[in-house]
Amino acid sequence: MISDKKYRISNLLNTRLGFYLLAVLLFCIKTYIVYQTKFTLGVKGGLQEFILAINPIPAALLTFGVALYFSGRLSYWLMMIIDFLETVWIFANIVYYREFSDFLSLGIIKGSGNVQNNLGKSLAEIVHFSDFFIFIDILILIGLLVFKVIRVDAQPFKKRYALLLSGLSIILMVGEYGLANSDRTGLLTRTFDNNYIVKYLGLNEYAAFNAYQTQKESATRSHAKASDMDSILKYLDHSRAKPNPVYFGKEKGKNVFIIHLESFQQFLINYKVDGKEVTPHLNKFFRNRNTISFDNFYHQVAQGKTSDAEMMLENSLYGLPQGSAMVTYGSQNTYQAAPAILDQDGYTTAAFHGDVPSFWNRDSTYKSWGYQYFFSSQYYKTKPSYSVGYGLKDKIFFRDAANYIQQLPQPFYVKLITLTNHYPYLLDKQNTDFPATKTGDKTVDPYVQTAHYLDQAFAEFMNYLRKTGLMKNSVIVLYGDHYGISNNHRPAIAQLLHKKTITDYDLAQFQKVPFMIHATGLKGGINHTYGGEIDVLPTLLHLLGDKDNNTIQFGTDLLSRQHDQRVAFRNGDFVTPRYTKVGSNVYLTKTGKLLKPNSKQKAQIASIQNHVTTELSLSDRVIYGDLLRFYTPKGFKKVNRKDFTYQYTKGMEQLKQADQRRPTSIEAKNGNKSTMNLYKTDAPELK
Repeated sequence: MISDKKYRISNLLNTRLGFYLLAVLLFCIKTYIVYQTKFTLGVKGGLQEFILAINPIPAALLTFGVALYFSGRLSYWLMMIIDFLETVWIFANIVYYREFSDFLSLGIIKGSGNVQNNLGKSLAEIVHFSDFFIFIDILILIGLLVFKVIRVDAQPFKKRYALLLSGLSIILMVGEYGLANSDRTGLLTRTFDNNYIVKYLGLNEYAAFNAYQTQKESATRSHAKASDMDSILKYLDHSRAKPNPVYFGKEKGKNVFIIHLESFQQFLINYKVDGKEVTPHLNKFFRNRNTISFDNFYHQVAQGKTSDAEMMLENSLYGLPQGSAMVTYGSQNTYQAAPAILDQDGYTTAAFHGDVPSFWNRDSTYKSWGYQYFFSSQYYKTKPSYSVGYGLKDKIFFRDAANYIQQLPQPFYVKLITLTNHYPYLLDKQNTDFPATKTGDKTVDPYVQTAHYLDQAFAEFMNYLRKTGLMKNSVIVLYGDHYGISNNHRPAIAQLLHKKTITDYDLAQFQKVPFMIHATGLKGGINHTYGGEIDVLPTLLHLLGDKDNNTIQFGTDLLSRQHDQRVAFRNGDFVTPRYTKVGSNVYLTKTGKLLKPNSKQKAQIASIQNHVTTELSLSDRVIYGDLLRFYTPKGFKKVNRKDFTYQYTKGMEQLKQADQRRPTSIEAKNGNKSTMNLYKTDAPELK
């Protein structure tokens, strides 16, 4: 009996249909294992487990079935090629997900040339040896063919049977979607989270849906019209927050420093390792009586990470649900960004970044935003020892940036993007003087060491500002752009937070990042208002005395009594002073208790969710349709990208001419002598 079964199985495997079914079976098994071991999809209950198990089948039947339309050995090798390409797609998503807690999108792939710089070191840290086991089924199938355990079926496979299998796979897809939609209503129309699509439909279906979305976005721009702005303006007219008279215009005419703390999370403030403060200088700055420090401030980024943070900070527009708006829409769209607004108020505007200008498409996007100068890596002296990971080490970067800052006509608006505290948190021994944490997670443990180095670099830069007098005449804004430790490191996070277990509520609160505003004479203190990066621009403009009632901004002034404390995350989740929503769960924000909402609470939560979904959708509509090309606020002049060049020679000539026309720079006021003798750093590379 057993031998008869083996004989029948052997006979089946020696047919093209049998080999096809074996290839599909092995592929689906490995995909399910990947779902369970490499991704965090939040599967709950028997139905979701069942859907996860079957979701690779329809797409595998369809894609592998393409080979059945061909004859002989070609059909078999086509199955191998399809299997290989599908596996490479899975592998790429495993690696990307481990770092970004999200799946690859067409926008990310299209913009890969702008974001992959220096990624080699990161990949070496991200890729695990076990990841390569997903190719084992291909090796098995090739081995079965090469050693003739399975023989090639030379008989032609009837086209009608191939068509039947293709039709069956499509029917199964429709059935799977119906089953998924019964558990998650509006799966493809309301969700902002790619985890849901992969969990319910699969990686292939996610890729197809993402490609459809990308094409739809392109069509949206071509079909957009001026009247599309009406709903945006109507919404914003009802949501704007009036300035707080205590703060409005108090910093008018002052310089502005935006210091971008790379991958810096709020928990690092006042955090200690072995009794030592990780960031003693930032801690002191946080508590300064002239610093307004927000302890309930959240990053709101998605796949665009740093680029999303910049988009929100300088435009009060959300990043995109997939990809990076700076990469995809930075060159072609019209913006009303902070540099353009302040340029038209008489400010010199400049961005500083110690890496190549093309990273995140900055050299192109910054022109659209109206930056007069962009001091990228081509403006700095470089040696191998000066850089680590993604660019110049922070101590060297701040020192070199100061050389150009002293030449900028005042008042100026300056953004400095730090880099050393970037994954994979690399730092050479000569710069490491702080103990790593001992969670056992190699990704997490050096995080405090690079954060400590950033803190030291910040302190050196602040000392320079004090010595030159810039501190007295400047507003200094510090913010963390996004998380440094992703949610995939739960055991390590639990140890860092001194907890036994971590809930989704804990992870939501872990997304807090610092936001501080400092100025001499400013009424400071710890502010418990809830807000996020979308709120920075209106807050800053009000401090500078710009009511800004006309530009398109989705955030509200954090210092206003009318500030909206509903903080939207890009996937549609949210945090408010009362509720924290993560997926389908809602927690009480103050206690972290999982809520079983009553009818009144359900209505409140639904109202917040409607607001969040509406705001994200309207912001997306502005970017996808490039709607700002149809709307020019009163008193605002549209940016002409041709006005700007960031080439070193032309940039330096332009800076020299600007300082001659308006000799208000620190260097000009110092008798045209450099102030760099006042800059002190202990960077060992410079000794």
